[in-house]
Amino acid sequence: MKPSHVFLAGLGMAMACSSPAEFEDINGNGELDPFENMELPLEERISDILSRLTVEQKANLVIGQGFSMDPAEATEERVPGAAGNSYAIPELGIPSIVLADGPAGVRIQPTREGDSATYYCTAFPIETALASSWNVDLVQQVGEALGYEAKEYGVDVWLAPAMNLHRNPRTGRNFEYYSEDPLVSGMMAAAATRGVQEAGVCATLKHFVANNQETNRGTVNTKVSERTLRELYLRSFEVALSESRPWTIMSSYNRLNGTYTSQDRELLTDILRGEWGFEGLVMTDWFGGDNAVEQMQAGNDLLMPGTPNQLEEIMAAVEEGRLDEAVLDTNVRRILRVVLQSQAAKGYAYTNQPDLEGNAKVARQAAAEGIVLLKNEDVLPLAGGATVAAFGNTSYRFISGGTGSGDVNEAYTVSLVQGLKEAGYVVTPDLQKTYEDYLTNMEASMPEKESWWMPDELPAEMPLEAGAVAAQASEADVALITLGRTSGEFADRELEGDFYLTEGELAMIRQVSQAFRAQGKPVIMVLNVGNVIEVDTWEPAVDGLLVAWQGGQEAGNAVADVLTGKVNPSGKLATTFPIRYEDHPSAENFPGIELSDEMILGPMNFPKGKPSEVTYEEGLYVGYRYFNTWDLEVAYPFGFGLSYTTFKYSDLQVVQGADKTTVSISVTNTGEVAGKAVVQLYLAAPQGGLDKPSAELKGFAKTKELAPGASQEITLTLTDKALASYDPQRHAWVAAAGEYTISVGASSRDIRQSGTISLADEKLVEQCSALVLPEAEIDELKPD
Repeated sequence: MKPSHVFLAGLGMAMACSSPAEFEDINGNGELDPFENMELPLEERISDILSRLTVEQKANLVIGQGFSMDPAEATEERVPGAAGNSYAIPELGIPSIVLADGPAGVRIQPTREGDSATYYCTAFPIETALASSWNVDLVQQVGEALGYEAKEYGVDVWLAPAMNLHRNPRTGRNFEYYSEDPLVSGMMAAAATRGVQEAGVCATLKHFVANNQETNRGTVNTKVSERTLRELYLRSFEVALSESRPWTIMSSYNRLNGTYTSQDRELLTDILRGEWGFEGLVMTDWFGGDNAVEQMQAGNDLLMPGTPNQLEEIMAAVEEGRLDEAVLDTNVRRILRVVLQSQAAKGYAYTNQPDLEGNAKVARQAAAEGIVLLKNEDVLPLAGGATVAAFGNTSYRFISGGTGSGDVNEAYTVSLVQGLKEAGYVVTPDLQKTYEDYLTNMEASMPEKESWWMPDELPAEMPLEAGAVAAQASEADVALITLGRTSGEFADRELEGDFYLTEGELAMIRQVSQAFRAQGKPVIMVLNVGNVIEVDTWEPAVDGLLVAWQGGQEAGNAVADVLTGKVNPSGKLATTFPIRYEDHPSAENFPGIELSDEMILGPMNFPKGKPSEVTYEEGLYVGYRYFNTWDLEVAYPFGFGLSYTTFKYSDLQVVQGADKTTVSISVTNTGEVAGKAVVQLYLAAPQGGLDKPSAELKGFAKTKELAPGASQEITLTLTDKALASYDPQRHAWVAAAGEYTISVGASSRDIRQSGTISLADEKLVEQCSALVLPEAEIDELKPD
């Protein structure tokens, strides 16, 4: 579905929760000018404003204002610690709007000069955790809570959701992204967008597009084929736009097939606005691109955070005729649509008192539903009142989220041991004291980060003494080990000591497992991580394994809810756990090659990276599309997750219509406790002259909580676009003639029911244009 002409309707619907402020006679001429008259159509008011603006004012409106890389220097802003502001022209009723980072919450400064109050924000679970819930209604609820929190802190634009794909497990910001699959990513981003904008706050889809690494992110040239770009990296944004009405989109840092995305008219105007019908505002990522005039001409309306040089460049270009003022007017018009319908323009009296207590409950629910149970040898849920020996630094220092602009300044983070104690469990006190003393000493000696946005360095895992571990095995009923990881901006993850465990971590697992199993007591592992790590070599040493991700400030309580059985785990992996890093086909070219040793610095010495390029030689075969097509063994497949109950999938019905196919299936809880199931629909299409993955996710839904014996019918719809693949020879989406296999199940490798449909003739579903093409043909991976 092409979302044509939805932007203004989206604004009107989302802003309906606030009453328009009455404009006063700003100019004092005794009557309301058109721009002051709130009863006039928005476009008429904007046209009146444009007629009054000087070139300098127009240029200022497309340049951001008031950003500092050091949050401590941002105390004079309306919302200290926000990422930036827009330009205000009070005499024309144009306020400055505030833009704040995401996506795990609202990023602002918690303390302010001369103010004893604190301004903490809720740390919600990271996007990878939210996607693992496979629950779009829940993600929309999180978005709504987050949106109202932003509104009460005076934030007009939330710089999220982020929706780049998990192309490679080493990407430093994967924690900010949902999934390796474009449908999951797009549907989750749409849900978050709907929720945030229901509160009257603008959501921003980012980073558009193919921004899948942090290494040299501001200089790298991403080389990707037309088909791969359309089916994977553009597709996630296309889905989000078809399912929601975001007011803004953020262009990415990287070049795409030779051109900076923020300077690519084919991308921002021809595809985004022309083919997809987006009518909103496009802004740069902070200091993105290198030519302000080209950005205006491309359709990148707002340059963030804005520099004096950009202002001068735009004004000179208009004066010299290199930039048509009509182009600048178009950019300004898009900006004014957002500004004039913002909470700032409405004069909303924000309170600085959001419902942090209520939002914490939402965060806890979301964190629990995003937990994925990977292994359970009849050890979970834990018996009530058990004594737990908690091993691993992160059991005592839970990691709520990643670092950089995706971080949140929350008031607290509930650790795992706190959550266990609140749930009525006994945590062995001597082991806790040993860890607390060790961590206090280690943290005191840790060097300060060079910059606030860089990844944190975690203390090395505490060495264990054999006698002490044996004593714990005698005292406790169960061992619980937590492994933690963090990452952030400007750096991708290392293999040794990050994707792969350290020797200290492996030694800890061996020691604990041997000591506890010798006494017939179980060992349970909790992964407090932002993205996947290697598990295959050590997983046999544990009896229970769950991935809690980075679950926000209530993470410890959420994990305890699952461990105790208060919450039946229903999370499913939205990204594949490989056996080895090298099993990923992108491992051969990630993060690309550097073309020079020269570090390019932007304004304020903002590090952009070294000239480099990366070629997506794996093509379509990212994540499960690769592993399943090649039938390669994985540690845990895409879509996998256990429950404390069992489900039966039955009575598959497939009804093929002229332009859509309806698929329904009954899900029954056949176990002894209530729980939720995820229905996943995969499609295997006939080749039709194109190589295609063995199956691709084309629909999903989550049941309500089903009591034992209860059933629910789930209905999913396949459109012609879902059947189609992108044919680069014809620059079109084409559904091939032949038989399509529809498989429904509990994971990409746990198919419960299958059916077929057929197309007698090929169907051209959507004609596109030859846009954003690579300079040379890419030799992509293909099945034999």
